[in-house]
Amino acid sequence: MPGISAVIITYNEEKYIGLCLESLKEVADEIVVVDSGSTDDTREVCERYGCRVILHDFEGYREQKNWAMAQAKYDHILSLDGDELLSEELRKSILNVKEKWDKDGYYFNRLNNFYGKWLYHSGVYPDRKLRLANRRKAYWGGINPHDTLKLQKGAKKGYLKGDLLHYAQDTEEDHREKIQRFAAISARELVKLRGKSSWLRVYLSPMWSFVWNYFFRLGFLDGKHGWKVCLLNAKSSYMKHRGTRFVKEQ
Repeated sequence: MPGISAVIITYNEEKYIGLCLESLKEVADEIVVVDSGSTDDTREVCERYGCRVILHDFEGYREQKNWAMAQAKYDHILSLDGDELLSEELRKSILNVKEKWDKDGYYFNRLNNFYGKWLYHSGVYPDRKLRLANRRKAYWGGINPHDTLKLQKGAKKGYLKGDLLHYAQDTEEDHREKIQRFAAISARELVKLRGKSSWLRVYLSPMWSFVWNYFFRLGFLDGKHGWKVCLLNAKSSYMKHRGTRFVKEQ
């Protein structure tokens, strides 16, 4: 039976890290936590759960996760954030995979909680993620801060039942603050990748984001929470693309 290393990067995650670690019992053969200087009790909680805690300066989401993955004892990696935990059904699915690992990576759905409510529409579900993979066939890519675990070309992929539960945003104010912070990072990354966004894209992208998520992805079925999340995600798109207009190209 292959061992699984659960790998988590953290920074001030004390609110949910205990739930995250509790859900990994019997699933992970080791838990590696790479912390970038938490000032709360994150590291203390992780140590109480017997995690191997490593301090490492934050270099970027994608870079930090690739570095963290390399520190694991086992090749089979289960990657989580500190505000994510395994549902009971997903735990069982992963335990079944340990009995017979026949794919290079496994995808499963992520269920997001915004302002105290689990959202099943609004463009945030099923939010399918690759989080369980053989690190010899996988790597963290994407555009910071929205890093994505990817499989190498030709790797075999599978899908697991159960949800990865994600406490995305506790309050609307937290959501707004994160959008502002992430938009600045995304704008710089986009300029490096493909240059500045056109003014047409600056205005059309958020409009399409809202229409797609609220109407086509049935955000209206999530009530007032869906309305707010779709609006704020549209605002995120606007701020990101508008931000590229003011980034100095290197």
